[in-house]
Amino acid sequence: MAKVRGAIVVDIEKCKGCEVCVGACPTDVIGMSTAVNAKGYHYAYMKNPEACTGCTNCAIVCPDGVITVYRKKMDK
Repeated sequence: MAKVRGAIVVDIEKCKGCEVCVGACPTDVIGMSTAVNAKGYHYAYMKNPEACTGCTNCAIVCPDGVITVYRKKMDK
């Protein structure tokens, strides 16, 4: 069975840093940046990208819809 690898893309200029996605991630992939965007918010980013399964929990709970999730099947 092929393993699924995921990746997220966060629109950092629209992210308000609410951290809802951090709690929704079952594999602890998402963290909050120490840098800020143009509006002064700390934004979400992939702190542990190799653990992402592409489950889409983060994108579903994001109140501003700034997270896009990609999935790719990886051959072992």
